Amino acid sequence: MNEKPKLTDFGYKQVPTEDKASLVGEVFTSVASKYDIMNDVMSAGMHRLWKRWAISRADIHLGQRVLDLAGGTGDLTAMIAEKVGDLGQVVLADINNAMIKVGRDRLINKGLSNIEYVNADAQFLPFEDNSFSRITIAFGLRNVTDKSAALKEMYRVLKPAGKVIILEFSKPLSFLQKFYDAYSFNVIPKMGKLITGDEESYQYLVESIRMHPDQETLKQMMADAGFVRAQYENLTGGVVALHSGYKV
Repeated sequence: MNEKPKLTDFGYKQVPTEDKASLVGEVFTSVASKYDIMNDVMSAGMHRLWKRWAISRADIHLGQRVLDLAGGTGDLTAMIAEKVGDLGQVVLADINNAMIKVGRDRLINKGLSNIEYVNADAQFLPFEDNSFSRITIAFGLRNVTDKSAALKEMYRVLKPAGKVIILEFSKPLSFLQKFYDAYSFNVIPKMGKLITGDEESYQYLVESIRMHPDQETLKQMMADAGFVRAQYENLTGGVVALHSGYKV
C-alpha cells in the first residue's frame, strides 16, 4: 500500500511537506521587487525600528563573521556589514534567488563589499561547524518547513559562545488581538493586491504568522536545539518577538 504523504502547513492549508519550500519560493519570487515597499506600508515603517533593535541586541563586534539567514533584501545585512567592518564578513543566505538578487543589487549600490551571498535552505546549511560568531534571522523562520531542524543547523554552525537572534511576528497581547486580526486579514492582502498585484501571497503571509509558534513555544524549541539562556522580549505589544540564545 502507498503511504500517505507527510503534510505540513502552508498558511492555513495542508500541503505535502516536500512541496512547501517551492510554494514559499513562489510567494517570495512574486513579491521580491516590492517586498521592501510593502514592509514599510504594512508596518507603518515599524519594521525598520524592530530590525535596528535586533541588531543592537546581537552585540556584533568588528572583525566577526556573521550569518544573516533568510537575509532577503538585505536590511539587516547592511547594518551588520557596518558593525563588522572591513576585517569582518557578513554572509547573506536565503533560499530564494529572486530575493538574493534584490538584496545584492541594493547592497552593492550602498558600496558594501564585505558580504557573501549564498543560496541556502535553513534546514541544510552549507557551512562548516562553528563558522559564525553571530546568526540573525528576521521574519524568515516562520516560512521554514522544519523549524526545529533549522534551529539545530543554526546551533551547529554557530561558534561556541556565539549568539543567535530571531526576530519574528508572534502572538500579540490579548487586548491587541482583535484589532490585529482585523487589520491582518482585511487590510494587508488588499494592500498586497494594490501595491504588488498579488493578494494571494499576502494572504499566505498573514496566515503563516498565525501558524508560527508563540513566544514560549519558540523559546522551548530553541532550548531543545541546544541553545542556553534562551529568552525573548515582546516588541509592539507582542506583535513581534525578539528571541535570543547562546551556544555552549
